[in-house]
Amino acid sequence: MSTAVALRGIRKTYGKTTALDGLDLEVREGEFFCLLGPSGAGKTTTLKTVAGLELPDSGTVELGGKDMRGVEPYDRGVAMCFESYALYPHKSAYDNLASPLRSPRHRLPAAQARERIGEIAELLGISALLDRPVGRLSNGQRQRVALGRVLVRPARAFLLDEPLSHLDAKLRQQMRAELKAIGAVQHTTTLYVTHDSVEALALGDRIGVIRDGRIVQTGTREEIWYRPCDTEVARAFGRPRINLLPGVVTQDGGFRSADGKVELSVGAQAAPGTDVLIGLRPRDITLRGPGHELTGTVYVTEVLGRSVEVTVRLGEQQVSLVAPRPDTTGLRPDDPVRLSVRPENLLLFEADRPERPGRRIEKSA
Repeated sequence: MSTAVALRGIRKTYGKTTALDGLDLEVREGEFFCLLGPSGAGKTTTLKTVAGLELPDSGTVELGGKDMRGVEPYDRGVAMCFESYALYPHKSAYDNLASPLRSPRHRLPAAQARERIGEIAELLGISALLDRPVGRLSNGQRQRVALGRVLVRPARAFLLDEPLSHLDAKLRQQMRAELKAIGAVQHTTTLYVTHDSVEALALGDRIGVIRDGRIVQTGTREEIWYRPCDTEVARAFGRPRINLLPGVVTQDGGFRSADGKVELSVGAQAAPGTDVLIGLRPRDITLRGPGHELTGTVYVTEVLGRSVEVTVRLGEQQVSLVAPRPDTTGLRPDDPVRLSVRPENLLLFEADRPERPGRRIEKSA
């Protein structure tokens, strides 16, 4: 599959602040690629660099295999949706959607433009709002108009900067499904920026995790979930967050917690005595089933709809798990429980250091 967007060795600074630090990224033709990271990681700067709105201090931007050095934003053939909407407040929603189709490059006959705008408005649930001035719309409605203005015209790639961040939870879930459908129907390359790991897992054909201006890991949702490169990536995915228990590698390559209450056979490819963290995702731990057994006592339970989050004391440590409600009937604080976790679901990391998070340690088969 050919590469639609490529960033190679991109460095961008603002005074003494480094926004992008040798960033490398490739997005394949027709791919829905999610760029995930916290505020200040360099996500928006990456999009603006692709669009030509920011010029890198060094490195190259390629679109369709062509170096974009010296190519103006208007001539790059990409469409960008800003988190801040960037709408014409004095114009109607319809006129905002129509503005790209009135430009010399993308001009359509009035009838075709109306049809195209109608399709996008229906998709985004804003058909009844087209005659309203943008200034009289809610934040969520304005965000949908801003997204529609990007989707309404043909583009080499869509660049979407947290387009769902101002929507309520129900609409955000609906829009995630619709955005994925748009990508499948139009086969248009999409680079989608988010701080929400749920969005990244739901939407991305592949996901890139950005931290301090660098891509630290790229992969499919399965690769990121089951083989996170370090503890910070592991913590970024999954709600509740992954349990990380401190301990050491034993002589036989197993794991023993710091208080000696948890021992697991993991086949660690690390020297005995190495300080490590064992990772157990809450949804990989069960109250009954095959796998390694852990014995503890219930600390607290919290109902999450059809599931229940159970926090369990294991010696001096606590772990959270998510179980079906029927499996937790009658559980009370201080009740003894026996947990199970399959060996293949255990993750092992070096201990975190002040200068960097702990890297994943391979396990023998």
